[in-house]
Amino acid sequence: MDTLLIQTALEENNGCLLHAIDFPGAFTRGKSRWEAASKMESEIRRYLRWAGRYEPRFRALDKGSFSCEIQIQEEKQSSLEIADADSDILFLAERKPLTQEEYLCLKNLALASAKDFQQLFDSVPDPHMPLLPARNTFYGPVPCTAREMYAHTKNVNSYYFGEIGVPAEDGPDIAACRKEGFSSLEKSPSFLENPVLQGSFGEEWSLRKVCRRFIWHDCIHARAMYRGACKFFGKEQLLNPFLF
Repeated sequence: MDTLLIQTALEENNGCLLHAIDFPGAFTRGKSRWEAASKMESEIRRYLRWAGRYEPRFRALDKGSFSCEIQIQEEKQSSLEIADADSDILFLAERKPLTQEEYLCLKNLALASAKDFQQLFDSVPDPHMPLLPARNTFYGPVPCTAREMYAHTKNVNSYYFGEIGVPAEDGPDIAACRKEGFSSLEKSPSFLENPVLQGSFGEEWSLRKVCRRFIWHDCIHARAMYRGACKFFGKEQLLNPFLF
C-alpha cells in the first residue's frame, strides 16, 4: 500500500484548524491537534474525489489503496476564534510566484467550487428554513438558513479580491462574480508574481491564499448547508457536489 504524505499547517486558538498545504482548501477541525489530524485522511479522500473531477493531478492521486501520513510543517497561535472557523494564516508556500499552470489549476478549482456551491443551494427545497440553531460569533449572527449561507459565502468575493488590490463585485451570483474577479485580476500583466500584501486587520494575503480561501470558505458553508438540509429534507432531495 502506498503512503501519501500530507503536509499541513496548524492554527490554534480555542480549537485547532488543520490545513492540507498541497490540497487547496482541504481542512479539518478539532478540539485538539490530534483530533484534527485524525480526520485528515477522510478529508483528503473526499477532496481527491471532488477535485479529481476538475484537475488531472488530483485525479491521478485518487487511485488504488493508500494510507496517509500527516506531518505538521507550520504552526500559528492565532488571535482569531478557530471554533468559529476563522483563519488568517498565510502558508510559506503561498508566498511563492505562480506558474501559469499552477494558476490555472487554482482558478479552475475556485470556479468549480463556486459552481458546486450554487448547485447545492439550488437543490435545497426551502432556502428560508433555519437549518442551524441561532448563535453569535465575533462577526455577528451565524448564517442559519440556506439563503443566509449563500449570501454570506457569495459576499466575500469583493473582500477576498480586494485584499490583493483587485476590484470585484458580489453579484449577481457566486459563480459569475468570482469569474469576473479572476478576469479583473488577469488584466494585470504581473499577477503571477504573487506579491504578499498587507490587507485588512494586518492580515497577509497573496493570490495563492485568495484561491485557497475561496475553496475553503465554500466548503465550510456547503458542509453546514448540506448537513442541516439533510436533517430537514432528507439527502435524497439534495445534490451533493462536494461529496460530503
